[in-house]
Amino acid sequence: MTEEPRLDLETTYQAIRKAALEHRFISYGDLAEANNVPWIKARRAIPQQLGQLVTLAHERGWPMPSAIVVNKENVESGTLEGSARDGFIAAARDIGLTIADPAQFVKEQQQKVFAWAKTAPETLGLVPGEQDATAKTGPRFIQYFGSVLNALRDVGGEAKPKDVIDWIISHEKVPETILKATTKGGHSRFENQVGWARFYLVKAGLIDDRKRGIWALTLEGRDTRLTHESALEIFKDVRAQGWGDDDDNTPVPPTSDIAAELFADTARQFWFVGAAWDEGDQADRFLTEGVWQNGYDEKFTDLVRTMRPGDRIAIKSSFVRKHKLPFNAGGKSVSCMRIKAIGTIIENPGDGKTVRVDWTTVDPPRDWFFYTYRTTIIQADSNDDLARRLILFTFADAPQDYQFWLQVPYFARKYGASSQTATLEKVFVDNDDDEAEAAAAAAEAPTYSADNIAADGCFLSRAAIDGALDRLKDKLNIILQGPPGTGKTWLARRLAYALIGSKDRKVTQARMRVVQFHPSLSYEDFVRGWRPTAGGKLELVDGIFLKAVQAASAEPDLPFVLIIEEINRGNPAQVFGEMLTLLEDTKRQQDEALELAYSREGEKPIHIPRNLHVIGTMNIADRSLALVDLALRRRFAFITLEPQLGPLWRAWCAGKAGLDAQVIDLIEQRITALNTEIAGDRSLGPQFRIGHSFVTPREGAIIANGKAWFSQVVETEIAPLLEEYWYDAVGKATEAKRHLLAGLT
Repeated sequence: MTEEPRLDLETTYQAIRKAALEHRFISYGDLAEANNVPWIKARRAIPQQLGQLVTLAHERGWPMPSAIVVNKENVESGTLEGSARDGFIAAARDIGLTIADPAQFVKEQQQKVFAWAKTAPETLGLVPGEQDATAKTGPRFIQYFGSVLNALRDVGGEAKPKDVIDWIISHEKVPETILKATTKGGHSRFENQVGWARFYLVKAGLIDDRKRGIWALTLEGRDTRLTHESALEIFKDVRAQGWGDDDDNTPVPPTSDIAAELFADTARQFWFVGAAWDEGDQADRFLTEGVWQNGYDEKFTDLVRTMRPGDRIAIKSSFVRKHKLPFNAGGKSVSCMRIKAIGTIIENPGDGKTVRVDWTTVDPPRDWFFYTYRTTIIQADSNDDLARRLILFTFADAPQDYQFWLQVPYFARKYGASSQTATLEKVFVDNDDDEAEAAAAAAEAPTYSADNIAADGCFLSRAAIDGALDRLKDKLNIILQGPPGTGKTWLARRLAYALIGSKDRKVTQARMRVVQFHPSLSYEDFVRGWRPTAGGKLELVDGIFLKAVQAASAEPDLPFVLIIEEINRGNPAQVFGEMLTLLEDTKRQQDEALELAYSREGEKPIHIPRNLHVIGTMNIADRSLALVDLALRRRFAFITLEPQLGPLWRAWCAGKAGLDAQVIDLIEQRITALNTEIAGDRSLGPQFRIGHSFVTPREGAIIANGKAWFSQVVETEIAPLLEEYWYDAVGKATEAKRHLLAGLT
């Protein structure tokens, strides 16, 4: 058996004292080197040893020596950040210190350490055996191994976790400072330590936790009395088998047998469903009758039919919370999902309405934050890391690691400190506390649809609008192409509204963005690249597209849309990079993920989720552009828009702008004649025709003289375009203009 890395507390102390005397900071790697232990072996043991040093320092009235131990990249600045700072603050609170401003506290402790070093003893002065005893105490949660067994024995052999925790608090007089301490993830450190004790006792065969929400003594556990030494042996034995952890800041995982059983059947699906009907909450009825029912007559029936016996299912409700959060969200509202009951589907009659379920009530209900589902029914993808964490929380009683979620890029931007880095655009990050409610409402009851597109002034047939929406939902990526003035940008936005289900700015500002391609746009702008910070350094910054991917991944039940104007003006291979491969609709899953050209340390490969839709627009009359990249063309469905000067256009001009019927006839005849000439010109062609947008008044426009208005449009918009078309045949442009203006004055 490989020995655990052995760090010498005296050596660590002297390395820190030497750095403090020289008024410099020291890294964790420096401490490993001082102890002559490889970093890969020392990295988990060092935080534990620093905790021991802090305890000794506190007992002796010293400041916290670990204040000057920072990450390698911060040795010059002395900045203590991320998990390093979280661990330092947690250690301070563990010894009873009150901290109002963590950043200020760190600075004060660092200055105190530098001042203390001048009078600090050269050695810790540990008596023989004292250091060895300190090194052999093991993690702090070992002290609760015996307590958990005693609690279960005292209450009859089995109990809920909360009852065990309450017993330990009342019988062992846990200090208030310990009870108030939190892990770096925001959970109670004491409860986390008790949870780790349960984990090791399960692995040792002394506790059985296979029944959800119940800890029960095994036959061996009933007869076992533990000393600290025997508890330490259990810890070492379990660790030697590759299980567990020795950091009580780390969230307790479910025991591996529970997780393994949960995912053993690769065909098993995991469903999260609502129970709120117009008639009220149906959860109690569902639990009593052993069913779950779809409250809609026409929605979600296909999904319900795909539910299978053996699938796991949970009843949830979704809302937002701003106050009394178990973590710091910067005063912002956070999406929350409350798990009320879990179960296993035992029968599906196939009516798209009802499934029979063996339910277990979750009492008390458990609240999950950040990555939530707001639609009535959704299947969680067990292959996706984020969804898998939710599944383990829901069906295996695993805790939610708030610190992890606050570091997920989308949520870090949403709830963390604002970045000082120059970026292309702020993307998919809302500042409106009402956005979550508006998004949920749009998901359940869309307020914008194909009917609204038509009513807004689309001159396509309803079948054509439906076809475009169907292509967007199916292919995920579409390009609207056509001659100038055919409403490509206008339609792109409204297709996005219809897909999202809302035109409400609270929703669209968070889930729809528009960017324009141009020849100088690069991968570094669009996906990720090095950018200067306010401090004059360079750092990797995510671009607009990667932020869109992160946003869609973080809210998988909601559609997101990125509109790319003039998509053919950029170099697709250069701008998209490896994302061009991932964009394909058949590669929108976790197992197709690729590493980015600029990857951060420890970053997992990236994939584009299926709820991110891309709409491009392309002016096919621009002669300055090369042919569209074939790789890009294969990944998009192309929808061609034609000039629409038909009945729908005529009705709009008359009804919305009050144009006279004779003027409408005149405009239609002359633009149609011009387009016929352009289409037949060998130097131009159909792609250069004049679109209807040039001659469509905006809604509510007051046009007193229709001929004068058309004359102005010709003079200032159409004629200059014709001169560009026929730049080498000026006579054609002049003659075409003359025909358009004939008899208007």
